[in-house]
Amino acid sequence: MTIMAPATTPFAQQLRGWRTRRRLSQLDLAIAAETSQRYLSFLEQGRSHPGRVMVIRLAEVLGLSLRERNALLLAAGYAPIFPESSLNAPELGAVRYALDTILRGHLPYPAVVTRPFGVLVAANPGFELLTEGCAPRLLEPPVNVLRVALHPDGLARRVENLPEWGRHVTDSLRNRAGRSPDAELDALIAELDSYLPPVEPGPGHLGFAVPLRLRSEAGELRLITTVTSFATATDITLSELHLEAFLPADQATSDYLRARFSPA
Repeated sequence: MTIMAPATTPFAQQLRGWRTRRRLSQLDLAIAAETSQRYLSFLEQGRSHPGRVMVIRLAEVLGLSLRERNALLLAAGYAPIFPESSLNAPELGAVRYALDTILRGHLPYPAVVTRPFGVLVAANPGFELLTEGCAPRLLEPPVNVLRVALHPDGLARRVENLPEWGRHVTDSLRNRAGRSPDAELDALIAELDSYLPPVEPGPGHLGFAVPLRLRSEAGELRLITTVTSFATATDITLSELHLEAFLPADQATSDYLRARFSPA
């Protein structure tokens, strides 16, 4: 008698794929999810079907985004639990007000809020520093901040250390793609890489912290960036927003930004 292996289910495929991507053994994941390795093995073979609570627990342990958690629930045959609202929806009115307040609070320093893949949602007046001299077509909605930054007709023409700083940007995207593969993100990374000249690190190169060295009417400005996300969000739209602020890396840059963009 031939024993047929159970058919692989969409949930089993996704679970095994995410576990492999996170470099976890079955035992490691089982312990973290408070279940047995045997049961987890059955799930990955399609021999057992998980309860809804177990799917949610596994998604949390695997560190999936809200969108990815919904997809895992769907693969297991359950309805998604995380809503995805339009940013213009009435229920996100308080969020829009908070974003505007945060952006104003970062003045005189440039700050932007973006959706996935660098799509601009909102910016404060300081963002003008980064768009000066950019080709008008790059500033037509929907504006992609990453493309504005690295395109030869965008900010890139004013960046003194474009090879290093540009690679810092694309390496960050590659890390994100490694955790959450996406064909659209891969295509964007390939496009942005094509804009960058070869990098030749010198003896003083710091791969972990690359300031933006920007030519301006006042001479060279030096900026560092910070990125903030809404980690406790339960709405997909809000969870995928990022606030990026450009802060002065020296006193001369700080003085210039304060003189130019300080609120009246």
